[in-house]
Amino acid sequence: MSPTILGLVAGTLTGIAAIPQVVKTLRTRHTRDISVWQPLLLSIGVALWIVYGMLIHNLPLILTNIIPFLCNALLTGLKFYYRNNAA
Repeated sequence: MSPTILGLVAGTLTGIAAIPQVVKTLRTRHTRDISVWQPLLLSIGVALWIVYGMLIHNLPLILTNIIPFLCNALLTGLKFYYRNNAA
């Protein structure tokens, strides 16, 4: 397996890891048990990976961090949007 394929597979798997939490949060409209720091710090971290990927011109690094960035930024936003839901 080439390093590029390995990187794409690894990035995809870690990238989609946040999707179940986003789906659950959207379904339940409940974020009480989610720390705001986890998705916020992950959003910042993957944004930095995207910038790093751009600086070194590494397309797999850029592409595999877009989905986790969007998911974690969305979770951060949902944490504030649903902050008053007691459900």
